[in-house]
Amino acid sequence: MNLETWTIYVVTVLALLSTPGPSHLLMLSNSMVNGFSRSVFTAIGDLNANALQMLAAGLGLAAVIVASAHALTIIKWLGVAYLLWLGIRMVFGAGKGAAQGAAGRSPSRRRVLWMQGFMTSAANPKAVVFFAALFPQFLSAEHPFWPQFLILSVTYIAVDGLFLCAYGLSADWIAKRFKGSARTWIERAGGGFMIAAAVLLGLKTATER
Repeated sequence: MNLETWTIYVVTVLALLSTPGPSHLLMLSNSMVNGFSRSVFTAIGDLNANALQMLAAGLGLAAVIVASAHALTIIKWLGVAYLLWLGIRMVFGAGKGAAQGAAGRSPSRRRVLWMQGFMTSAANPKAVVFFAALFPQFLSAEHPFWPQFLILSVTYIAVDGLFLCAYGLSADWIAKRFKGSARTWIERAGGGFMIAAAVLLGLKTATER
């Protein structure tokens, strides 16, 4: 893969990620409530799922997954229901930690945050299809497949990781500047972002990014 092809690919990925998706909204939500340092595990979970989806696309499993429309539908709506439940719980539980003082709600565990990121990305039924459709546009038959595929995959993960961190740092910066009752509204906003992520995921189809 030459530098020109790689540069065009990077620009394409930047354009595709410029509009926030469910995972980015989840990162906003978790960073507001738990802080950026913990919410990094949300980003890691999301990128882990992306890596598996890319591998599935590379191994030629995309066609098999797409053919199972019923399974895709089940996975998709389980993910939507999971995010909705989390968001509603955050909205109605906002401020309880401050009211209870030291016995209030502690930040989510890293494993929970990782699972939220992984499930949100894995529940997106179009991801494997997307990678299977995107990558061939930048692959050359004149060069070995797997080295090119690895470059495309690592580049995507790196760019998406930067976007996730940017969202997370911004949300954390804003949340730290609100105290007392304002913090309750920050937590409610976090729950709202979670619900918005569920709505976006529900609107996704297996054929669009």
